[in-house]
Amino acid sequence: MVTGIAATLFDFQEQAVIQLLDLCTDSRSKQTIVMKAPTGSGKTIMLIDFVDEYLNKVNSNAAFIWLCPGKGDLEEQSRQKMRKFAPHLNTQNLFDALQNGFEPESTTFINWELVTKKGNTAIRDSERKNLFDRIADAHRKGIAFIVIIDEEHSNNTAKARTIIDAFSAKNIVRVSATAEENKRYEYFEIDELDVINAGLITKALYVNEGITDGVEITDDYDYLLDLADAKRKSISAHYQAIGKNIRPLVLIQFPNGQPETIVAVERKLESMGYTYDNGMVSKWMSEDKKDLPDNLTENDAQPVFLLMKQAISTGWDCPRAKILVKLREGMSENFEIQTIGRIRRMPEATHYEDDLLDFCYVYTFDEKYKAGLLANMDKAYETRRLFLKPVCKTFTLEKQIRDLDFDGLGEREVLNKVYAALVKKYKLGSDKKQNQMLMADAGYVFGDQIFGQALHGQFVRTSAVAESTSYYTTHKRVDTHKHGIQLLHSVDSIKTAIGMPTGKVKTILERLFRKGNSAYKKLLSLETAEFYAFVINNEHRLKQEFREVTSDMTEQMSLLLHPKKSTFHIPEQDFFKYDPGVKNEVEYLSNAYMEYTSGFATSLVRSTSEMLFEQYCEGRSDIEWVYKNGDTGQQYFSIVYVDAIQHQWLFYADYIVMKKDGTVWVIETKGGEAKGKDKNIDRQIQNKFNAFKAYAAEKGLHWGFVRDKDNQLYINNTEFAIDMADDHWQPIASVF
Repeated sequence: MVTGIAATLFDFQEQAVIQLLDLCTDSRSKQTIVMKAPTGSGKTIMLIDFVDEYLNKVNSNAAFIWLCPGKGDLEEQSRQKMRKFAPHLNTQNLFDALQNGFEPESTTFINWELVTKKGNTAIRDSERKNLFDRIADAHRKGIAFIVIIDEEHSNNTAKARTIIDAFSAKNIVRVSATAEENKRYEYFEIDELDVINAGLITKALYVNEGITDGVEITDDYDYLLDLADAKRKSISAHYQAIGKNIRPLVLIQFPNGQPETIVAVERKLESMGYTYDNGMVSKWMSEDKKDLPDNLTENDAQPVFLLMKQAISTGWDCPRAKILVKLREGMSENFEIQTIGRIRRMPEATHYEDDLLDFCYVYTFDEKYKAGLLANMDKAYETRRLFLKPVCKTFTLEKQIRDLDFDGLGEREVLNKVYAALVKKYKLGSDKKQNQMLMADAGYVFGDQIFGQALHGQFVRTSAVAESTSYYTTHKRVDTHKHGIQLLHSVDSIKTAIGMPTGKVKTILERLFRKGNSAYKKLLSLETAEFYAFVINNEHRLKQEFREVTSDMTEQMSLLLHPKKSTFHIPEQDFFKYDPGVKNEVEYLSNAYMEYTSGFATSLVRSTSEMLFEQYCEGRSDIEWVYKNGDTGQQYFSIVYVDAIQHQWLFYADYIVMKKDGTVWVIETKGGEAKGKDKNIDRQIQNKFNAFKAYAAEKGLHWGFVRDKDNQLYINNTEFAIDMADDHWQPIASVF
């Protein structure tokens, strides 16, 4: 007969515990075990049972370390749960462990923040030392550690790694709702359908139920809050009809940005009869908590709207939360899928066989959906630290850094260049109406309406939301007061292509397209509302136009541009991406770093041309060493180049090679050609080539751009040509 916690487990939970125990006891298993457990699957209960079973049946001379995420008191919540469901188990917190050490059969609950946060005095240096002493004491007594890592995505730092490594755990069990399969670890997942069938989470979720195709919206939040409140009232009535005292909660999630959006929503709620004063509204933001009752998560708590920023802290459970309203400020914000986990739990861990109550609801105008940020541990590669060989420590090279006094072309010159490019591309003239027709014909959207898309549909698996392509179109008439922030978001996006301040880019756009005093370089004559809609609706296209202008060929402004100079030394230690699945690993003796192997140069972590170049160098007998430069950062070798609007950018060449005869080569690798198609994605390739050529000539260095074609490498250090059939591209062995 099953007793204890196991008696309360669902079949899928029991199976998960058995699988954990099997993997921990199989000598062929890898050290780290990853269990992907959907939000609401009862992972805390499963882990408590796993601890209990392990100590009972596998090894009682073990101590568990349970690491919890978040800024809340999740470690205390988890500890209380263990006390409730397994009162016979010995639990303690970090400070108990610092005082008393780690005993056999103990579980120590630790919040990541205490041991990893910069400047956190919760664990001082003396206590940190003491922690390592306590771990060493336990090792001397032969105690085996098992580390449980609960949803630690935001804490995958070097400090966290040091703490985990110090335990030298027999096994590390990572449990997460967003884990990815990774060949370095044992991995299994709990099927979301099993969790649904157990009644623990909703049968499905509706996204934007009630929104119709082509709907006109005056205000995003106005419209979404009306839909959400109608749904809340309907759910509430159904609970009452079946005699349940459950008050459904609406979560309102704000972007990280303008406080005026929050004020506008508070006003809207007030007009609907919901205020902080009458207890119906609470606010939970890091900088501003308001009217948060202690029993907020209880099924019969008073508040029915909770205002929050981004995703509420991991592990926060409030099973009465049924509706999520996600607001935005720009058009291009992402919806983080894991936020849905906050509204998927069933308030009494059972279905009511009433679709309204057995579903949860999301209302948002976000257009992009993604599964949240993955920790480095979930990526298919590792990051490893390597140390420089002594022979490379004395090498220096002059590098260039931006001259901050040189500001590139002014507003007027950039305006002229963009104007000329658009006139040429779309055959524009002085007739503004004709110009508008030509640009509309090329795909530009005109009018005083902002167009958008709203995802809609019913989804059983949470992950299916990110894959859906079922969208309705929405439109709203421009209100310059309300849509000013949205306009600035679009201008901000466009400015990334040009590297000018937002204000200047906005002025250029207004000069070109908005009706106004000066007719100078005016292509369109849009009214204010039309101008707002034009920039917002055509943001991506405009960004592309600006990018094309800046990548146009330019002559270096050698007379005006004098880059700052400094001395480059190869970093004594650096981090490199490593492919743990590498086959037939061999050491690359030519590399500047010790212990650099073919595992650092596979297709998982390197481009084809980089991979082939490193293999090529390794096969040569005349090479002293090869250094792989970083992509960005002050410690790496850089050259300044300017684009067509004379804006300065830094270019980090990929490799520095020292030959045995003392000659130094600087090599940049680029995407080559495959099946007759150009693989290069760098629009600035020509500007970089010319800057590189000028730098090498000045310093008397050997240099070249290297690209791959049909698994062969070709080099060019004469005249730029994008087509690899051009004679300037030579087989690498003939030049290098």
